[in-house]
Amino acid sequence: MKDVGYEHREVKRARHAVAAVFTVHGAVTGSFATRVPWIQDHASLSAGQLGFALAFGALGASCAMPLAGRISHRFGSRTALRGLIALWTLSLILPSLAPNLWLLCLAIFVYGASAGMADVAMNALGVEVERLLGKSIMSGLHGMWSAGALIGSAAGTLAAHLGADARPHFAMAAAALTVLGVAAAGRVLDVQPADDEEPPPRFALPPRSALLIGAVGFCAVFAEGASLDWSAVFLRDRMDTSAGLAAATTTGFMLTMAIARISGDAVVNRFGAVRTVRAGGVLAALGGLLIVLAGHPAVAMTGFALMGLGIAVVVPLCFAAAGHAGPRPSQAIAGVATITYTSGLVAPSLIGGVAQATSLVVSFGVVTALACGLAVFAGVLRAGERDVRAAVSSRAAAVPDPRP
Repeated sequence: MKDVGYEHREVKRARHAVAAVFTVHGAVTGSFATRVPWIQDHASLSAGQLGFALAFGALGASCAMPLAGRISHRFGSRTALRGLIALWTLSLILPSLAPNLWLLCLAIFVYGASAGMADVAMNALGVEVERLLGKSIMSGLHGMWSAGALIGSAAGTLAAHLGADARPHFAMAAAALTVLGVAAAGRVLDVQPADDEEPPPRFALPPRSALLIGAVGFCAVFAEGASLDWSAVFLRDRMDTSAGLAAATTTGFMLTMAIARISGDAVVNRFGAVRTVRAGGVLAALGGLLIVLAGHPAVAMTGFALMGLGIAVVVPLCFAAAGHAGPRPSQAIAGVATITYTSGLVAPSLIGGVAQATSLVVSFGVVTALACGLAVFAGVLRAGERDVRAAVSSRAAAVPDPRP
């Protein structure tokens, strides 16, 4: 990466641009999540078949994420992000067009692959802005992702309540989000590789030190993916609610995630990554118990809200630690993201398979057990926490003291 001197105003503008890209990325996910029941009915799928199809999203992401670093090296971060965010927003249309299981699997594979590449590119730019500002911003950026997901899910909730066909809904959402995403990506930092810098490998594995951190992220992504993809189905099938109320459950989950992530930087700076994640694991486990034991829709909705609150900052902390671990943030993030997003590959199919064999209640018992793992194993983030603090401290020491 070229050592370019950016003006502080330029870096602040780039931070806002990256935040906007995170918002657009989240809005696509929120739009999709609230219409999963419609997609299930449109393709005439059982719970097990739906879980199988949803697994292709994480499979596509896991296959494609390692390519993002090479794309950014080849075209520069700004051009790469513009192309990848457009690919992601437009891919939203595909799942609504699939009339059967196999075409839905293909559509969701492309959807997941484009999501993963855009995800790595924007997180790498977030880490670069964080490095230049000399303070933690990653939780806040992921908070903007959650805010975007909330906006997308709110629109999806309205569409579901009105009984709207998902095909025109997704087409209009994709068109608007593509315009916004490309415009925002055009204002991010244009990070270029150094003249003698070798291109990153096509497939990057995380360093050994990141494996346990990735395992913690695995637990969080499993709970997040299960809640995003199955919360509406759980309320509709288990609680016999309306489509609008079921979709509102997904919205509530995303709302608590957005609040926790937006305020997460201040919390982590005050209490540290380990204590923050440990407390979050306790909240997520409590939310899982409420879901499993729920006899009324309000109890289940509260459980999903607590689940979102508990897991919100885990993935941003994992990505931030990975991004500060070496000279190639996109490569390190891609490696750790491959571990964590493999959880997204397992979660939809496992939730659907267990539900097919037993019930969705048992499926969310598995989610609750993994949430407990966050509280138990949060200590492995201590090394990443030290790395981030050391990086911030060294940057602060490099700034001349303006006092005489």
